[in-house]
Amino acid sequence: MRIVLLGAPGSGKGTQSQRLVEQQHIPQISTGDLLRAAVAQGTPLGVQAKEAMTAGRLVEDSIVLEMIRERLGEPDTGRGFILDGFPRNIAQARALDTLLEQIGQPLDVVVQLKVDYAELSRRIAGRRTCSDCDRVVNLLTTPRESLEQERCPVTGKPHRLFQRPDDNEATVAQRLRVYEQQTSPLIEYYAGQGLLRSIDAQGDVAEVSGRLTAVLPR
Repeated sequence: MRIVLLGAPGSGKGTQSQRLVEQQHIPQISTGDLLRAAVAQGTPLGVQAKEAMTAGRLVEDSIVLEMIRERLGEPDTGRGFILDGFPRNIAQARALDTLLEQIGQPLDVVVQLKVDYAELSRRIAGRRTCSDCDRVVNLLTTPRESLEQERCPVTGKPHRLFQRPDDNEATVAQRLRVYEQQTSPLIEYYAGQGLLRSIDAQGDVAEVSGRLTAVLPR
């Protein structure tokens, strides 16, 4: 099963990706994680990405696509994958289509997670990230007992949580505007290919997961 999850910041893509990993036994591929790992490991692509970021430029799509190509060449993607955070615009979507056609792994489905903007703002304000392992949790939806019992895989201790600067309410409106301008046209793009499915992503995490599973191809 080869899946792309679409949705505005705070729509639950990361949370639902993690549940799909367990249900479908396929990896989640986050371009943010790929970039961080490549930079940390000093790979050739990571060096190029670091140069761009140090200069204050966006990392070129060609670099990100090559990272995705390398990741899709690993054995655990044989059953499929979940793309989270890419594509973000029409140009990236077209480039991704070309890449997936070249390696013989076309998408099976694109799922849009729909949440109203007031709820998105509330969710984003509740997000926290572990400073050691980058695990993202939401204080609004993660039971306190779960947070207290879970251990960071890096330190073996409770997660050290902080709020990322771009997760505060002051930046939410701008992020949503960027999403509306750049990413929402992907809805029409994938609908035209017959790949798009849309679900209501508001409510209990398990309920949303059930709606997501229901629209996946059999």
